[in-house]
Amino acid sequence: MSEIQEWPRIAVVGAGAVGGYFGGMFARAGAPTVFIGRKHFADAVNSKGLVLDKLQGQERISVTATVEVSAVRDCSVILLCVKANDTSAVAKQMARFLQPGAIVVCLQNGVDNADRVRAAANVVAVPAAVYVAVSVPEPGRVKHLARGDLIIGPRSKVTTDLANLFVRAGISCGISDNIEGELWLKLLCNCALNAISALGHAHYGEIAQNDDAKRLMEDIVDEVLAVARKARVVLPGVHDRASGMAAAMEIATQMADAFSSTAQDLNRGRPTEIDALNGYVARRGAELGVPVPVNHALFTLVKLAEQTVSI
Repeated sequence: MSEIQEWPRIAVVGAGAVGGYFGGMFARAGAPTVFIGRKHFADAVNSKGLVLDKLQGQERISVTATVEVSAVRDCSVILLCVKANDTSAVAKQMARFLQPGAIVVCLQNGVDNADRVRAAANVVAVPAAVYVAVSVPEPGRVKHLARGDLIIGPRSKVTTDLANLFVRAGISCGISDNIEGELWLKLLCNCALNAISALGHAHYGEIAQNDDAKRLMEDIVDEVLAVARKARVVLPGVHDRASGMAAAMEIATQMADAFSSTAQDLNRGRPTEIDALNGYVARRGAELGVPVPVNHALFTLVKLAEQTVSI
């Protein structure tokens, strides 16, 4: 991948909001891109193209989509965008079709997706901390609300070449040698905002303006940082409640009009990724002997909401 005059073939596995946006950016830049997703998505984009509602205006991009995971076989870069709960199962499905040298980039919430891909598929897997606010108003249409950047790592020839590809497609991509810390920083922000957005039926901006919600966020941040310290993870730029809150509030203000992905999933009656967010903190806290009652409570409430109500 050091020669970037020719685009590699790219597969987007899990072509929803995040996959539709980043895959759409590659497709509009000229990269041969195949989208693998649900039937209603594939039918919509195959018949009408992928509609990308960007901040600068709407574009309709001609792309190919399918429901078959086997479509990864000719691709050298795989953008894995499935829900974190599905990572291991999908990686196992892909494994038999991946060509030698294929690289899987995990554009997902959670901190351990790349490890699970490597274990399931014996392939090079690159973790990414992704910051983007997107939604799918209807099948085949992706609405971009804010940001659209990511951090991958650690620094190597593979990640340097990947970052160049993302930048070439118009996507801001940094590289960090502390990618574990970057993933935990994203986890902290997800834990502080996602469940509150879902259970409170609130945009991020509404959360940022509510004093009670911010006090709840402070408790969440304290617990996540306590677990991170016990796990010997250093979050870049975050060392206490104030800096952790600043990071979460920055996301809330930059993406003020967005609902969390957890809220969007509940609204559609789909399983959420709460197991990989507050649920992950609850499990790690239990393993490490760190009390995390607020994260555990939010995890429990979202799981209950998955089973009983639609917001």
